[in-house]
Amino acid sequence: MPPFAQPAGSAGTLRFSALGPLAVHRDDRPLPLGPLKQRVVLATLLGSANTPVPVDALTDAVWQEEPPRTARKNLQVYVSALRTLLADEDRDRPRLTHTGGGYLLRVAEDELDLLRFRALVRAAEGQEPGPAARLLRQALDLWQGPPLGDDLRQSPRLAEEAERLELRHLTAYESWAEAELELGGASAVAEGLRDLVERHPLRERLRSAWMRALAGSGRQAEALAAYDDYRQLLARELGLEPGGAMAARYRTILAGEDRTGAGPAARKPAPRPRVVLPPDLVDFTGHGEELSRLTALLEEDAAGRIVLLSGPAGAGKTTLAVRAAHLLGDRFPDGRLCVSLRDAEGRTRPLPAVLAELAERTGRSGLSGPEAWRDWLAAHRVLVVLDDVPDERAVRPLLPCGGRGRVLLTARGQLGGLAPVHRVSVAPLGTAESMQLLGGLVGQARVRADREAALRIVRACGGSPLAVRVSGMRLAVLRHVPLWEFADRLADPAGALDELTSGDVSVRRWLAQGWDALPPDWGRDAERLAAGTGEGPFGLAEAAEALGCDERHAVRVVEALIDAGMVASPCGEVTAHAAQYELPHLIRLYARACGLGTPVLTPG
Repeated sequence: MPPFAQPAGSAGTLRFSALGPLAVHRDDRPLPLGPLKQRVVLATLLGSANTPVPVDALTDAVWQEEPPRTARKNLQVYVSALRTLLADEDRDRPRLTHTGGGYLLRVAEDELDLLRFRALVRAAEGQEPGPAARLLRQALDLWQGPPLGDDLRQSPRLAEEAERLELRHLTAYESWAEAELELGGASAVAEGLRDLVERHPLRERLRSAWMRALAGSGRQAEALAAYDDYRQLLARELGLEPGGAMAARYRTILAGEDRTGAGPAARKPAPRPRVVLPPDLVDFTGHGEELSRLTALLEEDAAGRIVLLSGPAGAGKTTLAVRAAHLLGDRFPDGRLCVSLRDAEGRTRPLPAVLAELAERTGRSGLSGPEAWRDWLAAHRVLVVLDDVPDERAVRPLLPCGGRGRVLLTARGQLGGLAPVHRVSVAPLGTAESMQLLGGLVGQARVRADREAALRIVRACGGSPLAVRVSGMRLAVLRHVPLWEFADRLADPAGALDELTSGDVSVRRWLAQGWDALPPDWGRDAERLAAGTGEGPFGLAEAAEALGCDERHAVRVVEALIDAGMVASPCGEVTAHAAQYELPHLIRLYARACGLGTPVLTPG
């Protein structure tokens, strides 16, 4: 028996470490983990602790190139050695078992630092600054260096896992810094963030916390310089300006109004704002221009301002709205809320049900009607996201008539019957942004290995963040499928929508919800446009020919579909006869499928 497969000897408490060099200790004694490939197997199992890991996934992690014919047998040898090494006579069940075409490593939360880290971060969510700072500090103290160590990152799969862990560490550090700043710990935060800002210079949340810490430590000039460095870097690297929240932080510091660091004894405690928002995506990608405009509109002192984000299904409207709401936390001290106006099956929710949810989320015992809601909204500096608005009638009773509150709507259509509303259209993701999102999900190494296929995948997604995300999630599971093969599947119009499904997330289902809400005549018109026009922009004459009508009627049809979010309109002012319209790629596929009588999955 090789040394690395020696029995563990007397039973003792096992401790697994992945937040730093991979290590296993029995009591205080380090265990020999064996050769590199065996350590890769262990690290992969720990990364999915208590979840079966398929043999194919282990093979992919261990062998970067074509695996040998003996790969499965070699894996069995590594697993057998680990099973012997980790044997625990006190356990009712084996720690490492074979199950369902893979292997399962059972680890308790207090045995693995990664599980403990995740639990502490979850426990800190929604807490007051004091408890949140303590829990997050405990989570951060579990880290002993770069996760998994340098040697295991030779495996592309583990390199990607290490990148994800480092991103979680960074997010937890940002949350700790913000909580600590609320407690007056500006000096400690300022020094701790300096190195992180240097390593992640474009991360806005990190930079904002550093500016607050510098200002709270009496170093206003350095805080302003940190903003100016960021502004120049953002313009040089991405051609963008800082977001509205970042610019507001700069103005506050410039005016000497930032009270960060004064400590709880020097400030009158403010009531904790109500924050009921979906989580902000850690891999939020693109839409920088829309985000900047959106935050700027919501920050302006305009009584009862209403902003509408519009775009087709899967365009990223909700994600963008939630991102803005998270960024603008300091501008809405009375809270930020998000409520959907459709149920899980895409049907319009009754007004009493929406009001009941708003009453619960605002801490009121009940709202007698829309008037009571509008009175509350006018009296509070709150941001309310009303998501997935089906039509004007569903939302009109909920809109402010002035006052301190702000409302952000998301809808597929333009909601032309609402006024006054500031409208922001959500454009498709660019190719570079789509590639960045795909790479974050499947691994940048995998994208670099076949960039041409990756480009074909994102182009087939038509700039839809939902479609790119679903493609990435699907490929992350189907790691044996080459990118070129998946790109070929998406190139087939008859089967593309069937491929854009991962678990319970389906692009077809999202499209079906929007389609079912259309008047029947509009759906048939969209089918005719999809069948009678080619991919890409089309003019009014082409639309009239496809619809089988004169141009005067074609204008009304196309503009009705624009209002419904089914057709993209040109940017800037142009006459109807000179305009170039476009059916978004995925809507075109869906419309053609409906026109051909292809079975359509209904939501639910």
